[in-house]
Amino acid sequence: MKRVLPVLALTVIGVIPVWRYAPSHGNGSTVVVAPPPAPSPATGASRAGEVVLTGPTIDTEKGPVQVEVVFEGETISAVRMLRQPDHPQTHAAVPRLIEDTLRVQGADVDTVSGATITSDAYMKSLQAAIDAKGN
Repeated sequence: MKRVLPVLALTVIGVIPVWRYAPSHGNGSTVVVAPPPAPSPATGASRAGEVVLTGPTIDTEKGPVQVEVVFEGETISAVRMLRQPDHPQTHAAVPRLIEDTLRVQGADVDTVSGATITSDAYMKSLQAAIDAKGN
């Protein structure tokens, strides 16, 4: 009987944070990442055969997602997030998504755990940009 009160008290203390937890349903805040400025012809940064395509903006409950893909010939050489939700899990997921895209050279990348919504929107925007390259 001596253990019942402390166990009950600790259980209540442990349940209160879970009970008060409110998941984020998007507060309308998004991070808009501006694309880098266009290189001037004098810098030589622009290469012949380089094609830059922008995927559509995919609206999610966390915020909009938009991808820009740089092709050198048929190879994906760079991917940039033009728009992404302002969420810690998204910030952690984006580098992994881009790394996987460059490795597999396509939109068939693994969903990042904890950022499923952003991962799905990333893949849709990326696939649309890749499909536009085929036209």
